[in-house]
Order: sequence, then C-alpha cells, then structure tokens
Amino acid sequence: MDFVTPAKCENPQVGSSSDVPALRRGLAVLRLLASRPGPVSAASVARELNLPRSTTYHLLSELTDAGFATHFPEEKRYGLGVAAFELGSAYLRHDPLERLARPLLRKLVDRAEKTAHLGVLHGAESLYLVREQPRQPQTIVSDVGVRLPAHLTASGRAMLAHLPPAQVRALFPTVDGFVDRTGRGPHNLPALRRLLQAERRQGWAVEDGFVTAGFASVAAPVFDHGERPIAAITLTFRHVCDTLCGQTWPDLAGEVRRSADELTTRIGGHPAAAE
Repeated sequence: MDFVTPAKCENPQVGSSSDVPALRRGLAVLRLLASRPGPVSAASVARELNLPRSTTYHLLSELTDAGFATHFPEEKRYGLGVAAFELGSAYLRHDPLERLARPLLRKLVDRAEKTAHLGVLHGAESLYLVREQPRQPQTIVSDVGVRLPAHLTASGRAMLAHLPPAQVRALFPTVDGFVDRTGRGPHNLPALRRLLQAERRQGWAVEDGFVTAGFASVAAPVFDHGERPIAAITLTFRHVCDTLCGQTWPDLAGEVRRSADELTTRIGGHPAAAE
C-alpha cells in the first residue's frame, strides 16, 4: 500500500502569521495619520513609530494604493485617504456606540433606578443619543436628540475635562457662549476651567440644578483608543436644594463609572491616565 504525503493546503485568502506584524504596523500608521490635524511627512511617521524609513515608505505606499492614505507630492506629506473616510462613515451608519451602550444603560437603570443617558459633544453642546428610563420615569429635558449647553451638563463637562485647554478655549471663545438656564453653573472660561480641573481629578462630573431646577446629574466619560473622550454616560435624578449643597454622589458615580469603563472596553478604548 502506497502512502501519499498530502499536499499543503493553501488558501490565498488567509495570511500567514508573519503578516500580523505588518498589519499592526499599518494600523499604527493609520492611527497616527488620524490623530494629526494635517498631513505629516514619512520621516515624522518613521520617527514617531520607531520604524525603518524603508518600512515606512512601503507601508505608506500600500495604504495609498488601497485608498486609506493620500500622498501630497508638492508637500511631501501623507494624510488619510477616501477609503478611511468611507470606513468611518460605515461605522457611523451602523450606530455601534448606541448599540453597545444601550444594554449597559439598561442594566445601570435597573441597578440605580434613575434615568440614564448616553451623550456626545456636538461643538459646545451635549447631544443625547440614547435614553433609558426606570419603571417610574420623571419628565426631564434631556431626551434623545436634545442638545444642551455642554458647560452646564454633567455629561458635557465629563468630556470637556479631558480635552486639551486650547480646544476648550476654542469651544468657548467669548462669554456669550456661556448660556445661563437657572443661574447656576460656570459663567466664564476661568470658572469653567476650575470646575473641569476639579472634576477631572475627581473622576466624574456633577450638575445640581444647572440645567433644570430640582434635578441633578452624575456623569463619567467614555474614551476611544487614543484616550480621547468620545461620549459620556449620565444618571439624572430628582434633587431639590435651595443652595448648592456640594453633594457629589460618589455611590452613584461609582455605578456610572463602571458602565462608562465597560463601554470604553467594548469599543476598544483606553481610559485616560489618572492624575
């Protein structure tokens, strides 16, 4: 009986393990291009990622051929390509952030028995994408699709606290941007900066009657892979006091932070380093 050595099974669609480092390097180049406000040189890419120049040029050439990078020959620089934009647009169409957040908000509401929101920054405003309510909901203004001044909302400041100071200044260039709803909350940039600094150290943001008299909120940020705040999870509840009583609700904040941290993990993000 003759034994025949089976031929090696080859599948051109499956890459070898040696392709993985190249893939990781290509993704690192894409992340670097995405993190910069404008095109960058190949030399800068090589230096920041600690790559050989030949490898850098090869990766940039492959990314350019695939449409994920664009070469600007006159500037001798590279930026993101149309394919990267299409990929980002497809991501937004699939609503992954809302889909991943909704079950977490539902569990948070069941534990805390208070209204929970997922919000994002839209310029100098907080935009609410998802709302989950307890069995006995209360009427509040922060519904899905509603925009509120970010400097007044806990969700807005939870994100603003982790932005560079220059970006915060650009969002609030004059005192006209500091909308007042109830007489509470920061009324100028120095006051906002002091509040953001304190809330960043604290790890969560609080608003007590800043948006609607008789209601308070506690919020924690959600971060992307670059440790940038892309959303915030908030609990809103009834709270009445004649003056600012200084409560920060650490127990509720702990629940909110656990949900925000889990959403950060689900989207492949990394929390900002603690101060």
